[in-house]
Amino acid sequence: MIIQICIGSSCYLKGSQELVKMFQDAVESYSLSEEITLVGSFCIGKCNREGVTLQVDDEIFTGVTKDGFKDFFNEQVLTRIRAERS
Repeated sequence: MIIQICIGSSCYLKGSQELVKMFQDAVESYSLSEEITLVGSFCIGKCNREGVTLQVDDEIFTGVTKDGFKDFFNEQVLTRIRAERS
């Protein structure tokens, strides 16, 4: 799985650097470094008024925030990893 986190100026101002750290910590915590590649990306082209834009494999998500990180990681990352393992 490849997770691209926008670090362009707009997303940076909305906290992308904090989300990068949260993703790094979560990947390490769940021992997923063999299954997930984290990539910084400049503008993905879906700027949103709130939160950061990121892409999980081929799907783009907008408006991801620190407060919503845990739910996002559980629903969009862990669920996919578990499905791939099955």
